[in-house]
Amino acid sequence: MGVPAFFRWLSRKYPSIIVSCTEEKPKECNGVKIPVDTSKPNPNEVEFDNLYLDMNGIIHPCTHPEDKPAPKNEDEMMVAIFEYIDRLFNIVRPRRLLYMAIDGVAPRAKMNQQRSRRFRASKEGVEGAEEKQRIREEIMRKGGFLPPEEVKERFDSNCITPGTEFMDNLAKCLRYYVADRLNNDPGWKNLTVILSDASAPGEGEHKIMDYIRRQRGKKSYFFVYFTNIHRVKQGHDQFADSPPGMEQEFIFIRLCVLKEYLERELTMASLPFTFDVERSIDDWVFMCFFVGNDFLPHLPSLEIREGAIDRLVNIYKNVVHKTGGYLTENGYVNLQRVQMIMLAVGEVEDSIFKKRKDDEVNSTFVFLCLFLYNAITLITMDFIGYFITPSASPNTSFTSDGTPSPAGGIKRKAEDSDSEPDTLSKGCCLINTIYPISSGCASWKWYYPFHYAPFASDFEGIADMFSDFEKGTKPFKPLEQLMGVFPAASGNFLPVTWRKLMTDPESSIIDFYPEDFAIDLNGKKYAWQGVALLPFVDERRLRAALAEVYPDLTPEEKRRNSLGGDVLFVGKHHPLHDFILEQYKSDEKQAVGMPPELCHGIQGKLTLNENPVLPDETVHSPVPVLRDLTQNTAISINFKDPQFQEDFVFKAVVLSGAKKPSPVLKPGDWEKTNSDNRPWRPQLGFNRDRRQVHLDQSAFRTLGDRGQSGSGVYSNIAPPGSYSQGNTYRPLLGRQQQQIPKLLSSKSSPSPSGRWWQGINKVEEAEPQTHEWTLKPELPCGERKNKEI
Repeated sequence: MGVPAFFRWLSRKYPSIIVSCTEEKPKECNGVKIPVDTSKPNPNEVEFDNLYLDMNGIIHPCTHPEDKPAPKNEDEMMVAIFEYIDRLFNIVRPRRLLYMAIDGVAPRAKMNQQRSRRFRASKEGVEGAEEKQRIREEIMRKGGFLPPEEVKERFDSNCITPGTEFMDNLAKCLRYYVADRLNNDPGWKNLTVILSDASAPGEGEHKIMDYIRRQRGKKSYFFVYFTNIHRVKQGHDQFADSPPGMEQEFIFIRLCVLKEYLERELTMASLPFTFDVERSIDDWVFMCFFVGNDFLPHLPSLEIREGAIDRLVNIYKNVVHKTGGYLTENGYVNLQRVQMIMLAVGEVEDSIFKKRKDDEVNSTFVFLCLFLYNAITLITMDFIGYFITPSASPNTSFTSDGTPSPAGGIKRKAEDSDSEPDTLSKGCCLINTIYPISSGCASWKWYYPFHYAPFASDFEGIADMFSDFEKGTKPFKPLEQLMGVFPAASGNFLPVTWRKLMTDPESSIIDFYPEDFAIDLNGKKYAWQGVALLPFVDERRLRAALAEVYPDLTPEEKRRNSLGGDVLFVGKHHPLHDFILEQYKSDEKQAVGMPPELCHGIQGKLTLNENPVLPDETVHSPVPVLRDLTQNTAISINFKDPQFQEDFVFKAVVLSGAKKPSPVLKPGDWEKTNSDNRPWRPQLGFNRDRRQVHLDQSAFRTLGDRGQSGSGVYSNIAPPGSYSQGNTYRPLLGRQQQQIPKLLSSKSSPSPSGRWWQGINKVEEAEPQTHEWTLKPELPCGERKNKEI
């Protein structure tokens, strides 16, 4: 799950990290769809070695999309997932490795967040159905007529959780999909494919990072990882809503350019220690955990929308002389230095909360003035109060008699404890071992046992905290995790005797599954931002209750409840194909090392698969609308990453021999070092040497006419000459109207010829014109609605 508002902040502060994708579309001939030949050069003018897909970001929009009708059944969902992967593959076209990772059983710290989301979804579904029924009854009571309610089979997205039949079927479908593409798509010809399905523990992004760090740990392995292929889905406009049914577009995020930005921002002079950009970026990543993550509640004084990350960076640079070094090293955290940062944040917490309250009051006043400006009559002061104190759900700050609730306010006294900041600091240490290159999951068992985060000023004394975790912890089994995160309403995904534990009043764990629960807004505006006050699951009690029903599992359920691993696929043209085939012929039961020279340097252990894809054996399609593979040539085998000693340190350093990408940002000393006074030419894509595009006069004339007529790509930019002549601005219709942030008038003077495009010779070197815009008060103002995905 992503961090709300983080990408929006990142793309606005560092705009050059974004590159639009060039996508080649399939063609149709006489009604027959001709697929794209992905073996041809990448149209984005760059070739990628590896593509890593966090599959849950694909599964959710394909199974319950928001911008188009949902698939009618599970088979259509699987086909939609196949098409989605095809589209991503067409854009990136990896030449060596495709790694697909589905979320498996998560660490206990993440399970609490999963539990909260699933209980919320169930609660909202019930409340929505009740509200719909109430409205229908009210209409009927007033004499209205309504058609019979259509009974629809509702898709419960909670099934997208490890251990369910849906996820088991998805793994089978993806194995078929990979085999089909290795047989029929020329772009997959020499590709190594690794599928880590939901039976392999760990979330998708965690498994990807673990694979990378373990391959980096082998010194003989030369790893080329294009981090700028990280997929971010986006609408047609950069942040605007797309019309229903319009195909979503994609962008690339160039992390190498982000590194350039961060290097400039984090560079500090006169340090008492040697400046290392890699270490400073590690610290920047660590500090971002305090404003949002999947494991811990973020600090109440740190909001991304209020500039929390910039504030942390400034404090980091101001106190660096006191800290005497970096916050992290190879995944390990220096808590004494973190304490200095947090106490510095604590000094400004009061002013942050005061400003937040003032902004809320001011925004409410402006909102009411807009209503008065548009001559909307407010009947009673109660109606005014509705806007002043909105509440999406009951706020638990006070009890019915008006006394403060133990769970009310920003920091709840019922949870006030000296261990609260220590525990949160320990949680940050846990997260810092999961995501960076330098380590792995420190504990599958540990979790943050509070609903709320402490103030930054409470971090006094964490320097002496013991931050080691229990060794040798194991993840939950898939069905055990379902019992820990599912509400009783989703019990149909569990075995019969297991689900009874959720509903039987005599169950020893019935208190884990409340039918209703409070949502504390905790100073927020909307219920989805609040805190779900759910009881924490006691692992020992849960396991004791499950021990009584484990004997009831069928063989199929036992299989789904077991932990699995990764599966490697190759086609007949791959150098590793014959080596794997030989293992099956010899019926070798022991794990064998994979020759790195046969697989682009990838290292690991191979073991025979119980249900493999083998050459000359039919691969049956689990989707009825797709054909069986009767002439299969692909092969699969179990794959396990290289193993290391428990105390092995994965160093967070740039690999020796790595080639640094050419800089993209304009050098700060460009004017001084540029002796021939040539203008700086920005790099708009991946290729700095891309050919410039020249337009003749007729092309510019066409652009000018399209701008005048209010259509085309530049339809939301009006020629400045028309404004100076006093012409009335006429808003566009349909989608074009959505592209206009505000209805504006300009004070700019006309160009001598009245044509805004005259004199431009090169598109890429054209300087954008700047105009001074002022609001016209007699016109209604609309503001573009941003949507972050």
